[in-house]
Amino acid sequence: MLDLHRLRLLKEFADRGTIVATAAALGYTPSAVSQQLSTLERETAATLLDRAARSVELTDAGRRLAVHAEIILAQVEAAEAEISAQEREPSGRVTVTAFPSAAVAFAPGLARSLRAHPGLTLLLQQTQHGEGLRRLRSGEVDVALVDDWMGSVPDHEPPMLRFHLLVRDPLVLIVPRTHALTDPAVPVDLRRLRETSRWLAAPVGEPSRQAVDRLLESAGGAPAVPWEFEGLGTISSLVARGIGVAAVPRLTLAAGERRVVVRELPGPVPARDVYAVVRAASVRRPSVVVVLTALAAGAKNLAGRGVPGANAPAGGAVPAVKGIRPEVSAPGA
Repeated sequence: MLDLHRLRLLKEFADRGTIVATAAALGYTPSAVSQQLSTLERETAATLLDRAARSVELTDAGRRLAVHAEIILAQVEAAEAEISAQEREPSGRVTVTAFPSAAVAFAPGLARSLRAHPGLTLLLQQTQHGEGLRRLRSGEVDVALVDDWMGSVPDHEPPMLRFHLLVRDPLVLIVPRTHALTDPAVPVDLRRLRETSRWLAAPVGEPSRQAVDRLLESAGGAPAVPWEFEGLGTISSLVARGIGVAAVPRLTLAAGERRVVVRELPGPVPARDVYAVVRAASVRRPSVVVVLTALAAGAKNLAGRGVPGANAPAGGAVPAVKGIRPEVSAPGA
C-alpha cells in the first residue's frame, strides 16, 4: 500500500524540482527526503527518479504518480474536511497568506471575526507575487489572497483550486498635500503630469508596475522614467514626503496613509481582481469557512467605506462563497 507521507514528498518534489528545495520546505534533511523517495520506488516497484541526469528529475512514471498523488491527497483532505464539517465549533490553526497590501487591508476584519471562535487561531503571512498559490497547492497554507491584473483567472482556474472574487481594485493617483492637484477643481491631466512630475513606481517586472506603464503609455507625450522602489507602502510614504507622485492600487491606502491626496484617474483605468483561493478539498472545513466568510464581509466593508479600499465586484455585491452566508461584524465586535 502506498504511504501518504511519501506521496506528499513526491508531490512536493514535483512542484519544487529539487531534493534540497523539497527538504527545506518540509523541514527535513535532503538525505531524509532522498531515502523516503527511494522507499517509495521500492513500494511501487518503479523507477520514479532519474538520478543519472545532471540533477535529479522525475521519470515518466514519477510524473504520472505525482499526478495521482495530488488527486489522492486532495481526496484525503476532502474526507477530513467533510468529517470536521460536522463539528459545531471550528478549532485549530488556519493559515492565510496574502500579498502585502491585502494583508494590511484584510487583517483587521479577520482578527475581529475570528475572536468569535476561541478555539481557532490565525496565522497571516505575507508573500510575494506567485508564492501564495504555490504554497496553497503544496498544503502549506489554507487560504491564499492573490491578485490578477490580466483577468485570466476565470479562463485558467486550476481544477484543484477554488477562486472567490473579493474586490476589483483600480489604480488611483496619489500626490503630496503640497501638489496643485490637491485642489479637486484642477483636472487630472496625465499627459502633462507625466512630463512635469517625478513618478515613483515598483520595479520593472512587478505586476503593478506593468499596470502603471500601460497607464502612462496611454497618456502619450514624453516617456516617463519612474524612480523604482520595492513596496507600495514605501512608495506611498515617499509621496507623502513630497518626493513625487504615483499611481497605486486603491487597496494600498487601507494602511491609513493620510498625508497624501487621492485623485481618481481619467479614462479606462487598469485594475486588478483580488481573490481568496482555497483548495477544493478543504472548502467545507469549518475553519476555512470562517475565514472565507470574514474575507467576504471585509471586502464588502471596504467597498462600502469607499476606501482607502476597493470596489465591490460588478453587480455591487461581493459574491457569496458557496455554502456561506456572509456576515459583517460590527466595528469593535
